[in-house]
Amino acid sequence: MGEAVSKELIIDTKQKEIAIALLEEKRLVELNKEKSNLQFAVGDIYLGKVKKIMPGLNAAFVDVGYEKDAFLHYLDLGPQYQSLSKYLNLALNKKTRAPGLDRFKKVPDINKHGKIKDILKGGQLILVQVAKEPISSKGPRLTSEISIAGRNLVLIPFSDKVSVSTKIHSEEERTRLKRLILSIKPRNYGVIVRTVAKDRKVALLDSELRSLVGKWEGAFKDLQSLAVPSLVIGELNRTAAILRDLLNASFNSIYVNDASVFRDVKEFIGTIAPEKQKIVKHYSGRAEIFEHFGIDKQIKSLFGKTVSFKSGAYLIIEHTEALHVIDVNSGNRAQSINNQEQTALEVNLAAADEIARQLRLRDMGGIIVVDFIDLTIASNRSQVFDRMKQNMNTDRAKHNILPLSKFGLMQITRQRVRPEMEIQIMETCPTCSGTGEASPSILLIDQIINKYQYILEKFDKPKLALHVHPFIEAYLNKGLFSLKRKWLIKYKHRLSIKSDSQLGFLDFEFIDQAGDKIIV
Repeated sequence: MGEAVSKELIIDTKQKEIAIALLEEKRLVELNKEKSNLQFAVGDIYLGKVKKIMPGLNAAFVDVGYEKDAFLHYLDLGPQYQSLSKYLNLALNKKTRAPGLDRFKKVPDINKHGKIKDILKGGQLILVQVAKEPISSKGPRLTSEISIAGRNLVLIPFSDKVSVSTKIHSEEERTRLKRLILSIKPRNYGVIVRTVAKDRKVALLDSELRSLVGKWEGAFKDLQSLAVPSLVIGELNRTAAILRDLLNASFNSIYVNDASVFRDVKEFIGTIAPEKQKIVKHYSGRAEIFEHFGIDKQIKSLFGKTVSFKSGAYLIIEHTEALHVIDVNSGNRAQSINNQEQTALEVNLAAADEIARQLRLRDMGGIIVVDFIDLTIASNRSQVFDRMKQNMNTDRAKHNILPLSKFGLMQITRQRVRPEMEIQIMETCPTCSGTGEASPSILLIDQIINKYQYILEKFDKPKLALHVHPFIEAYLNKGLFSLKRKWLIKYKHRLSIKSDSQLGFLDFEFIDQAGDKIIV
């Protein structure tokens, strides 16, 4: 086995959003941006109201407070829906009080092939959980098969099943964990044991299980006082959720630039992995945190339509409404007849590494079609397929990869539960302001004079500096009887003219005595 990949988490807190970057061996592999007031996140549990039954879709639209009604399919009700509905009605009834779930008598499961109109009615109150965040023009996707995730365990009310992650390969450890959870879990609660629970002691798992049960039961105590629709149980914020799901032995640093978030993260890590509190560090340098760790530069180079990855080879990534298309290009690599197949294989293998990274980084979902460079030898195509599967092993999103076709096409489906990460990396042209057209250069001097006259009239001949492109500065100052000298005689005002290579050829700025730009 190779060495564990070192991971660093960089958390950039701003007023309106928190950006979280995951670095593996200093390379950016995941980027999450969370609005400070994020709602309808995956895992949030809402008390909603059924607005419309759609028998043709065997689904319902539910009001959970989002601008568009959320979608709930019959298959997402979960087999134990009637038990959840009965328990919810007991909790909402002011004359009765819902018993602890361990004393509740469950109702038989619903028919797997049933109709939603036989189960739900318009106006009915319903407890739902966000399965997919609002994406594009769609509202959230919901489920009534409620689950509450912890660091080591996932609690599933109204179930009695205990299952252990298949990624724990030791049969002995799987049996130990299953027996342990069966011995400590209350009745009417199912539990999924997560991969990170491997080798965990009973006291830790028991404490987490009690905490999750307490979270569920605590929510039902306040249910009668809630308006409809309303958030009942909020998922952890994105920072905590990422820490919960990603934190492992190879995490060696977490840097946070905000003192308050630093304390929150340190406290949260204390609850899930106390021995790792020391890896949380407060960054207080002068440079922006993303700039200091080289993340800004990586973002600029990784989120464009064209992504370079090795020896001149590059990807072209196109997004359409229905799918994503990635084209692999060898660029300017030399391809003699003799080594053409070998060169194509090397580029394709390197492309497979970068594509797996891009899928995680942009959180691309749905259907992805990759057009690799043609390979004539079948074993080489298999090698590229195996490389892609190996790279995608660390991807937490559910995915499926098909082998390369004889035309060099690979199809990938990848689950998307959040909107795709899109970052605008192109900057507005300073000369044309994004219009694609520039003012006639012959009018530039007139524009400068008009603005100069206006400032002199408005501000009573202040001390001024005119900043222009170096070529324009040379033009204004040239000769014994320069334009600058003519303006001095005409306006009886001494203007300082300075060159600024950062300005566009047709740009200019008037700067006051305090060094501030004058905007008129």
